[in-house]
Amino acid sequence: MKNFIHILFNHVGRKSVLNRDRFIEKTLTNLKRDLRILDAGAGECKYKKYCNHLDYVSQDVCEYDGSGDARALQTGTYNFTNIEIVSDITNIPEPDCSFDIILCTEVFQHIISPKAAIKEFSRLLKEGGVLILTTPVSSFTHFAPHYYHNGFSRYYFEMILPKYGFNIDKLTYNGNYFEYMATEIQRIPYMAKRYSKFGFFQRLIYAPMAIIILMLLNKLSLNDTNSTEFASAGIHVIAKKIK
Repeated sequence: MKNFIHILFNHVGRKSVLNRDRFIEKTLTNLKRDLRILDAGAGECKYKKYCNHLDYVSQDVCEYDGSGDARALQTGTYNFTNIEIVSDITNIPEPDCSFDIILCTEVFQHIISPKAAIKEFSRLLKEGGVLILTTPVSSFTHFAPHYYHNGFSRYYFEMILPKYGFNIDKLTYNGNYFEYMATEIQRIPYMAKRYSKFGFFQRLIYAPMAIIILMLLNKLSLNDTNSTEFASAGIHVIAKKIK
């Protein structure tokens, strides 16, 4: 029973980061050797390890320090040691058509004008170049005060990317509504501890209720028939610059 609870609590509602990491790993490792790639808003260069066969360049504005304004979700520490280009993402000091690939993961919610970033990506990419992009569909405040958007819909990318010369090759959702709800059920103890009272009695009630709800959500997720159109953790996009 204990092992079952451990598996349940560590998988149901905790798949979004794993899904995103797998998508990025698969996409990057399948790229041809020696292509020049820009990791835009690279942060701690989490995905550099999948770019050993590529000419990797990292960029970030390097303003977040891990503590931010101490509100909502923060990382505590943040390391920009491996950033090569320190600049605004909408004004990167590289010539036109400098890159074959641009990778931008979970950045758009932290910049004021995603539209301007897409315009800049279009300038920097060669014709036939590829943009690999991930964003949340719905997120909560994190890295404040560098947090400006809760999320983005597929309709945003289907509208904005063609305007800047991109053709969407692939657009997929990360998770579904039931996985999204399971994530928030998992988050309750942290939220209760930080923003309310979560004593022994509350923990005693939460544990069995959470198990039942997570089991239900897991079952619903396994039988999902397109709840992604309502909600999910995020969106994964692969787009090609065609002009």
